[in-house]
Amino acid sequence: MKALASEIVRKLGRRLAWLFVKVRELTGDMQMTRAEIAETQIIVTTPEKWDVVTRKPTGEGELASKVKLLIIDEVHLLNEERGAVIETIVARTLRQVESSQSVIRIVGLSATLPNYIDVADFLRVSRQTGLFYFDSSFRPVPLEQHFIGIKGRLGSPAQKKNLDQVTYDKVDSLVSEGHQVMVFVHARKETVKSALALKEMVLAEGSSEHFDPSDHPQWEFFRREISTSPNKEMKQLFDFGFGIHHAGMLRSDRNMMERMFEARAIKVLFCTATLAWGVNLPAHAVLIKGTEIYDSGKGNFVNLSVLDVLQIFGRAGRPGMESSGVGILCTPDEKLDHYLSAVTSQHAIESKFVNGMIDALNAEVALGTVTNVTEAVQWLGYTYLFVRMKRNPLVYGMPHSEPVEDPQLGNKRLVLVTSAARQLAKADMLKFDESTGEFTITDLGRIAAKYYIRHSSIEVFNKEFKPKMSEADVLAVLSMSTEFDQIQSRENEQQELKLLMDEVIPCQVKGGTDTNYGKVNILLQSYISQAHIEDFALVSDTAYAAQNGGRIIRALLEIAISRKWASVSTILMAMSKAVEKRMWPYEHPLKQLGLRREVIYNIEQWIDDVPVSELAEKPADEIGRLIHLNELHGAAVLRAAKHFPSVNINYTLRPLTRDLLQINITIKRAFEWSQKVHGSLEPFWIWVEDQNGVEILQWMYLAFRPTTDVLRQEFIVPVRGSSPPSHVTIRFISDRWIGAEDEIVAPFSGLVMPEASLRRTRMLDVPFLAFKVLSSPHLESRYTARYTTFNGMQTQCFWTLYNTYRNVIVAAPTGSGKTLLAHLAIWRTCVKDRFKKPLALVISHNKSNAHDFASSLRPFMSDMFDVDPNFVPEHLFRRTLKPTVRITTSSCLASYMLFPRSSVASDLSLLICDDLESLDEKYEVGVTLLLHAIQNRSVRVVGLSSPLYDTSELAKWLHVPDEGVFSFQPSDREQSIITSTQSFTIPHSAALLKAMAKPAYAALRATPAGEGAIVFVPAQSLCRSVAADLITQCGVEMQTRGFLGEDVDESRISIAAAGLEDQSLADSLIHGIGIYHGGLARPDRKLILGLYAEGIVRVLVTSRDCCWSVPVRGSTVVVMGTQYWRLAGTEGDRQLMNYSNREVSRMQSRAVQHGKIGRFHLFCQAEDRDTFTRFLDQGLPLESCLLESEEWAEWLKSRVRDGIVASKQDAMDVLSFTFLVLRMEKNPGYYGIEVGGRDEALSRHLDNVWP
Repeated sequence: MKALASEIVRKLGRRLAWLFVKVRELTGDMQMTRAEIAETQIIVTTPEKWDVVTRKPTGEGELASKVKLLIIDEVHLLNEERGAVIETIVARTLRQVESSQSVIRIVGLSATLPNYIDVADFLRVSRQTGLFYFDSSFRPVPLEQHFIGIKGRLGSPAQKKNLDQVTYDKVDSLVSEGHQVMVFVHARKETVKSALALKEMVLAEGSSEHFDPSDHPQWEFFRREISTSPNKEMKQLFDFGFGIHHAGMLRSDRNMMERMFEARAIKVLFCTATLAWGVNLPAHAVLIKGTEIYDSGKGNFVNLSVLDVLQIFGRAGRPGMESSGVGILCTPDEKLDHYLSAVTSQHAIESKFVNGMIDALNAEVALGTVTNVTEAVQWLGYTYLFVRMKRNPLVYGMPHSEPVEDPQLGNKRLVLVTSAARQLAKADMLKFDESTGEFTITDLGRIAAKYYIRHSSIEVFNKEFKPKMSEADVLAVLSMSTEFDQIQSRENEQQELKLLMDEVIPCQVKGGTDTNYGKVNILLQSYISQAHIEDFALVSDTAYAAQNGGRIIRALLEIAISRKWASVSTILMAMSKAVEKRMWPYEHPLKQLGLRREVIYNIEQWIDDVPVSELAEKPADEIGRLIHLNELHGAAVLRAAKHFPSVNINYTLRPLTRDLLQINITIKRAFEWSQKVHGSLEPFWIWVEDQNGVEILQWMYLAFRPTTDVLRQEFIVPVRGSSPPSHVTIRFISDRWIGAEDEIVAPFSGLVMPEASLRRTRMLDVPFLAFKVLSSPHLESRYTARYTTFNGMQTQCFWTLYNTYRNVIVAAPTGSGKTLLAHLAIWRTCVKDRFKKPLALVISHNKSNAHDFASSLRPFMSDMFDVDPNFVPEHLFRRTLKPTVRITTSSCLASYMLFPRSSVASDLSLLICDDLESLDEKYEVGVTLLLHAIQNRSVRVVGLSSPLYDTSELAKWLHVPDEGVFSFQPSDREQSIITSTQSFTIPHSAALLKAMAKPAYAALRATPAGEGAIVFVPAQSLCRSVAADLITQCGVEMQTRGFLGEDVDESRISIAAAGLEDQSLADSLIHGIGIYHGGLARPDRKLILGLYAEGIVRVLVTSRDCCWSVPVRGSTVVVMGTQYWRLAGTEGDRQLMNYSNREVSRMQSRAVQHGKIGRFHLFCQAEDRDTFTRFLDQGLPLESCLLESEEWAEWLKSRVRDGIVASKQDAMDVLSFTFLVLRMEKNPGYYGIEVGGRDEALSRHLDNVWP
């Protein structure tokens, strides 16, 4: 009913323009941008489109949250196949109202129904105040109904002749009495055919004077107006007083026909049912010529529905001008009784929801509104099916006694839901745990819901879809989709189908012309080939096949990518664009750029094998000569070639571990941007596939914008087996343009993967040491007030750290007690050697960690020496009068060491390098220069880190002997952490966070009473929306207190919320959810942290960047997504970035609590899950960033200017103190050098940075 929607948009837009109300159409493949959504007040759509829209959590799906009034016209369609969709959207809307506590008014409009009360109950209408029922007595003009049976065999020439004769008799009789007649036929071509047939009969009977319009006062005016129309039939018929009207005509012609009929210049209007549904254009009499209508949805002719008959009859009579109206139905004799009884008595409309319930349930599970059997049973209670099962149980397979014994039909609903869930589980669309009743959507289910694919089609795909397929195979599988079941193979079409198959289409057709799927295949290929089709029914079937084929092939593409099938994904990408562009992948790409036909012909004739990229480099006159045309044509081709999307791809291979390889890809735009050609976005896919082209190892969906010149993408792929593959392939494919693709082979020749680290410290099962081993009653009393004994890791490290002066490195999980070991090293240095007034320098990664370290130290030792957090570089090594622990950051140390003539205090006795897992270029520069400065002094170095994959070179860098290295596994922790991961295949977007909201809520609800939880989201701007989603979930679960502490008085939290500077935080706060990020005012951050620490607020939603600074922990930590947008360049281009392994590890550490079990939930992209899990289980890889460091180059230049570094050899001596030198020897491939090529690479580096 797209034409009907367009008509309503036009009329409403015109009538409401004076109120500045914007009306838009949303049907078919139409999309609405955020800007269009914001400026629109009224949307006219179809049930199917609104179902698709409300399945999306964001984008167009946000419309659902903005809607305040939902008007459903023709609610009586519940009785037809489309009725299941109406039930779906009404149930979804009603549940949204309850969960969000928003107000959405529902207004239903319908023809007269016998069971209107049932429909009212379904729409949650108040019977007393909201229900308005008008029977036929309210008609402004009484209706006279005629039912005529046409004799003759169905479809025979005799029956058609009889139908034409009856039509003429009735029309002539009415027109001769001075009335107008609307004749309704059921095909666009039939309007002209029927009009011409009637004209011939009028001429044969000599009754043309009854229809002659020339006596109309405006006849000459209308005749001049109609002469401007390109429609020849319309102009010919006008002289006989006839008009035609159907959705295939130009809108201007339709408007003209409506005006002329309304002015009575046309006596008889031949039209389709579109006019009855969409245009309020009454006549004295309406005649329905035949009751067989072609249903493209079923692929054959079906009976005209009773509702259509009533709708058409509703056009009979002209209120205020006539005292009666006449409705005439002409139908085959055998169908007369059916229409007579149906129209006059009317039967109660029943629900058709059972037929569509399986797919509707899948959509709700994919949307996250139904997660288990209980919720599914509740959801079913919002449908019209539930209402009618209680009223008329026999129709739905229940005895009359069941509604009496079970008034809410709980058992029946449970049976229906369980059966549907089993069907979906069988198709692998969801996982159904029958013991718990839990539903978990799968990739197949999510894709089916997104693309409106039936479960029966998914079952076909599961059977027929293979990892390696040709174009013909792909088209065969696509054609087997049950969405095309209604396209039937008919005998009278065989000749034309065979002609198309033999002479037009390029791919072999499985099943030939005799099967339904073979016919669909032929029609799809004909559509792509832009073939001319003669038969009207085939034209209709082709349009239906093309409309649905594009959608289904996109679904197949996402299925293939989700399964990481490289070969078939490439083919599906090409075929998807072939359907959209109506051209084959082998045709010349420039055909898509709007060049003239003769230009395209000459391009294909003379330079078909010349790549577009080469054409873009040639001058216009040369291109003109090559295509045997002039320079102007050459300029047009050159312009098109420069606009054609192309890229330059570069890559580097960086081994991380013995079986993980990091591939850094740089994608540079190599085409000129045109707003007309490219719009605002140019999306593309890039992936890495294995050497056989079978498996996609990693993939990403990216996009160029007008201001984007370069995009960078990082992939981490496994290198399995004892013998690594010879290469991988990097593939680039445009999402919109045929032929815009490239592949780069990345060979592994010469690539050396680093050896596995064997230096791991086994956690020993030893008795825990008591604090008396400190031999200091003063210190012992302070620690025993908080701890009972040392833990296992501390016990194992104690002797080396406390009783020796050896350098030590401890790599152990967060919360295992590394800070206490640092205390012991400080005590050993500053107290035992206090007469030397020693200085201990502690380096942390950031200020937050530095303050945490200082806070941990003060309760135990502040009376013994100064605890001095200091972030001013000039004061870093100033002298003090007593032993001092100076705590600073790596950037502060680097800034000081970069000062000209900087010096290190002679009283420096201890250097503690904390957070070494976060070693970056500044950290390495600062420590390197410090180690170089103290190389001839006796300064103890202690390194602290989270578990690392390999600590060997780190230990060498800090001059730690083997007996001082303690490298523990991530699992060697005293406090248990239960880590769970859940993967998603939805691209990074607000839709992804919406999909994560329900599992995140479930994880938060599982947090033990009295404990807190932290939720990390990708950006500050997303904190509020995630908090709102959690509040919505609370509403669904009827948890009115949200996440407030058990004994918290709500008045107290209200008072606290009133004290917020930003009152937009109050709503989440009163539900026990605090929002915390750097963009908030300091008083608000302090207030929210205080409420969280007190247990009043139990959930803290914070941003990714706060993982380093948030000063609290939680019993549960949820990471919602592991990708974020980073602004790059001056134009504000967005680049999608992955969380670093260090960030994820840091977030996990927030779940560590002493004496309690922590729970860490990682929600990430499916392709990143294994990588993150591996690093969390095995330790983080650590490499040097010094080669990219600007600080190192600045230091070198300043020292050369000052004469301190006199030669490159002096610089090489400094470089020998770096972590870089050691890692280049251990993992040369990461730095792009060959084995043994370290010195040469360093020399080249010095040449590049030498001033």
